[in-house]
Amino acid sequence: MTTVDDDAAIRAIVARLARPHPSGGKVIERAAILAEGDNAGEVVDWILGRAGRSEAAAPARAGGLHGARFAGTERRDGPPLRYILPAGVLD
Repeated sequence: MTTVDDDAAIRAIVARLARPHPSGGKVIERAAILAEGDNAGEVVDWILGRAGRSEAAAPARAGGLHGARFAGTERRDGPPLRYILPAGVLD
């Protein structure tokens, strides 16, 4: 796939992948962005360049029968799961 260098083309990709977010903005799953192939980095740069933010994974639960066994094993340094755009960016 060829790389996307046109703002309108990236906006079209983001609009196609975006879903409503409770904040009033839009949210895009990282997996959906990665499925764009070679364009993924440009899409992420476009989102971050328009006041978008990444959302990390929620910490794992430590309660329950085996909670002590898994305490402190949750992963916090991984890539973001979703990207959130503020309201009005795609209008």
